[in-house]
Amino acid sequence: MTTFTLDSDKNITAYDATPAAQDNVVAFATEKELTKVSADWPITRFVEVWNAFAGAPPFGDLKPVKKFTDRKTAVARIWKAIQALTPAPAPQAAPVAPKKAKAAKQATAKDATPTARDGSKKAIVLDMLKRPEGATLADIMSATAWQAHSVRGFISGSLGKKMGLKIESAKRDDGQRAYKLGQ
Repeated sequence: MTTFTLDSDKNITAYDATPAAQDNVVAFATEKELTKVSADWPITRFVEVWNAFAGAPPFGDLKPVKKFTDRKTAVARIWKAIQALTPAPAPQAAPVAPKKAKAAKQATAKDATPTARDGSKKAIVLDMLKRPEGATLADIMSATAWQAHSVRGFISGSLGKKMGLKIESAKRDDGQRAYKLGQ
């Protein structure tokens, strides 16, 4: 950590290590410490400290001031300016571990016929839909114990969209709607 000192001639010096204690020299390492050290300074002393280094290398772009609006602003501006005295650490490249290749999913054949696990409700419904006369909504509801909206959602979502099956729907002579697998 860089430690700064401010002497009686208003010279600010930066050190890599904490310097030995000296008379008429104030040492600080953080903005908070600078605030504590300068708590009893008159506001004019901040102007004197600022103007002592403003315009001098490496502070060539800083302009002298006539006053600061308040103590907090003065400390903050002085702290920010003296950070130019801090030596920049040499950039170090972090070690980079090689990335592991992700396992790719195996491609599925598009021509493969979708199947359902034997004995599952999906398999029961598919068997019912393969019959020449198909199955009514009531037949499927009684075989699966599903409600009507669940059956319609299953036919549309699971069979139609997910499995890509074509489901035909037609009204029978008795007025009931029958569903069956299309070609």
